[in-house]
Amino acid sequence: MIRFTEERLNDIFKNFERVKVAVIGDVMLDRYIWGSVNRVSPEAPVPVIEVEGEDAKLGGAGNVANNIKSLGAFPLLIGVVGDDREGETLFELMKQEGFNTGGIIIDKTRPTTVKTRVIAHSQHVVRIDKESKEPINYTIQERIKEIILQNIHDLNAIIIEDYNKGVVVRNLIYDLIEIANKYDVLITVDPKFDNFFEFKNVTVFKPNRKEVEDVLGRKLDTEEKIIEAGRVILERLRCRYLLLTRGEKGMTLFTRDGEITHIPTKAKKVADVSGAGDTVISTITVALAGGANIVESAALANYAAGIVVEEVGVVPVNKEKLFKVALLDSKGEW
Repeated sequence: MIRFTEERLNDIFKNFERVKVAVIGDVMLDRYIWGSVNRVSPEAPVPVIEVEGEDAKLGGAGNVANNIKSLGAFPLLIGVVGDDREGETLFELMKQEGFNTGGIIIDKTRPTTVKTRVIAHSQHVVRIDKESKEPINYTIQERIKEIILQNIHDLNAIIIEDYNKGVVVRNLIYDLIEIANKYDVLITVDPKFDNFFEFKNVTVFKPNRKEVEDVLGRKLDTEEKIIEAGRVILERLRCRYLLLTRGEKGMTLFTRDGEITHIPTKAKKVADVSGAGDTVISTITVALAGGANIVESAALANYAAGIVVEEVGVVPVNKEKLFKVALLDSKGEW
């Protein structure tokens, strides 16, 4: 177990305020329809949702940016939207959050990615996705690189947030990693299946257990298999750190020098796991860029995930609650 003193936590959290992180990836609009179910449809055996409210939030890479902001750091969100009403809504949400919209590129050939979640009685009923998975073209790839290079001297870290929606393509991956390593900027990755083994020589690589099972074609149902899989990925990707998230089993951190640290989950109750991965990659990146060591950073990311899964819907971590939980648990009082 990682134990923090109040002094150490104060030092780490104060450093968050000087961290600037570029988030590159699939920007989405998260829509929520909230309601209640009191009857079954006479037309089909499905529940009838009586709508009580609707709202919209930044999703995907946008939720990562929200988490970075909520931690007190500064996000630079870079992604692609369509020339449509949903894209306009996303711009409006960014402005409301005080985000710089200069990193958002409009592509008239694709729609803005939208995830609509229907929630009744605090239960996730159904999700409706509107998206294109077509790879972005060369011109947009070059524009993303330009934005990064224009800001590289102000950045402490880069997060690549891949949802396999077409923004994170192979040549862009290679270029971003080369730029980060050239300018000695941390680069962390939240991967998906398609490009999993393209992210070589990054600082932190953060897959979840299912993603690892899918790419390796094997079940990770024992500690021995988890450790074996971690070592395989470290060797193939040559990353500095591998953080494997394991749901109710917490996380396992692997380092290039062979150290393995198991971090048990800190979730008290699980209401909704949506967005937890975004919170983990945001927290570990901001903490590491702010001077925390890798074990401290992973522990804080684990606490942060435990906090957000207690809420229904995708929500960013609360900085004050994260501080409180880390301190109380270190004292054995949480």
